[in-house]
Amino acid sequence: MSVRKAAKWMLSFTCSSFITLSATASDEATFNHVIQRAQALADAPYQAPQESLPSALKTLDYDAYRQIRFEPERAYWHGESPFSMQLFHSGFLFQTPITLNVIEDGESSPLPFSSDDFQYDGDASHLLEHDLTGSGHAGFRLHYPINTDDYADEFAVFLGASYFRLVGRDQAYGLSTRGLAIDTALASGEEFPEFREFWLYKPDENSDSITLLALMDSPSLSGAYRIRLTPGENTEAEIEAELFARSDIEKLGVAPLTSMFAFGEMSAERPDDFRPQVHDSDGLLIQTGAEEWIWRPLQNPSSVRVSAFMDSAPNGFGLMQRERDFGRYLDLEAHYHRRPSQWVEPLDDWGPGHVELVEIPTPDETHDNIVAYWVAEEALKAGESRRLHYRTYTLNEQPAAHQLGSVIRTRHGSAAVPGEADSPSADQRQFVVDFQGGKLDDISSSDVVELDISVLNGEILLPQVKTLPNNGKRATFRLPPNTAPSDIRLRLIHDGDPITETWNYVWYPDA
Repeated sequence: MSVRKAAKWMLSFTCSSFITLSATASDEATFNHVIQRAQALADAPYQAPQESLPSALKTLDYDAYRQIRFEPERAYWHGESPFSMQLFHSGFLFQTPITLNVIEDGESSPLPFSSDDFQYDGDASHLLEHDLTGSGHAGFRLHYPINTDDYADEFAVFLGASYFRLVGRDQAYGLSTRGLAIDTALASGEEFPEFREFWLYKPDENSDSITLLALMDSPSLSGAYRIRLTPGENTEAEIEAELFARSDIEKLGVAPLTSMFAFGEMSAERPDDFRPQVHDSDGLLIQTGAEEWIWRPLQNPSSVRVSAFMDSAPNGFGLMQRERDFGRYLDLEAHYHRRPSQWVEPLDDWGPGHVELVEIPTPDETHDNIVAYWVAEEALKAGESRRLHYRTYTLNEQPAAHQLGSVIRTRHGSAAVPGEADSPSADQRQFVVDFQGGKLDDISSSDVVELDISVLNGEILLPQVKTLPNNGKRATFRLPPNTAPSDIRLRLIHDGDPITETWNYVWYPDA
């Protein structure tokens, strides 16, 4: 099992039945139509999509596919709304088109494929010699002026399986969002649910958000989604979904975020690369139902690792890119310093369960190897349904509710004394965790700050708190030799109350 960038572009397909909407249908009635269609699909045996792509498109390679470009002047709604939409051509990895519809004045109309919408350059120009009827669309992207008033920036793209990506102001595409994750990191193999069909409400000239509906289908379940997108400094998606299980699902991953971590400041083995760090996200942040903030630095492990953070009624979680200084990456092409963080916030009670983090080995940055999602304690069984309501949004800084000191640096290395032959501490591991900001800014030099630290399967040596030159605090400790992984938690407290988030890390001595 692997989670790769290529997996983002898993094929979507055309729904065999269309939903007819009356001219007077309300928004809620429209969504109910999609829910009814999802339930009908789940009540019937799963049917794989029918392949209808013209043969000339099936054999396209990557380079030729990239030479098919949508004509910007033909963008839908351009001049009628601050929003506009451009389409992706089928072909290459996108062998089976999706169905797109536009809802205007309560009436839904299919969006037909037209080769006039596209420019076919270079190796793709031969396609114009073929009948492209039935080519359809692979996906779409949405534009809105989020950086300047006179230019419509791309802020969302829906392409492949249930993947979509969001960016806010001054951000560059990085991690991806998914509708669902099914059986991720299980020996049985992962299942990728697919959005078959979309309905987009045509935005008017005063719109600051756009709503779309989506029909999902997969061997294990079907689902109806309503997604309200609001672009801006922190581009937000409010998501409602009704899921119907066709069969028992062992692990249902809700609100999945998929990202990449190749190497960073803690990486012991680094490639021969001029860049000091390469990642779309550098940590998992969780706000538990008990209001504890937990920070887990990401790793590129030597083998697949799955971590579960048990909780009940979580307040939120997200994959974060805290390092936002160009000097930490030195990459003028990838712009890792502009990759967004993304936060997931439940809008109803998710009950007991856990946030799950999956870290997968990757040789380089071309593969997504990080996945995080929520798994409810109660499994979804065949014939059952489940309703979801949450929002997810991009950001550069912390979620507004985070007021504690944050981890800004994690380092570790040998605890041997430099220059000392046969140092008795040479087989110990030294850890340094630096905190800054939040409630630490209110701490004076005379205040007593204590280190609250614990470890499973191990022992902590020489725990200390030190003051950094920038008024931050440093927690240091050592681990003695141990053959088993050590699960460590620490935070700083003052007068019995936490003043920093909880740093959590698992040290694998054989890594």
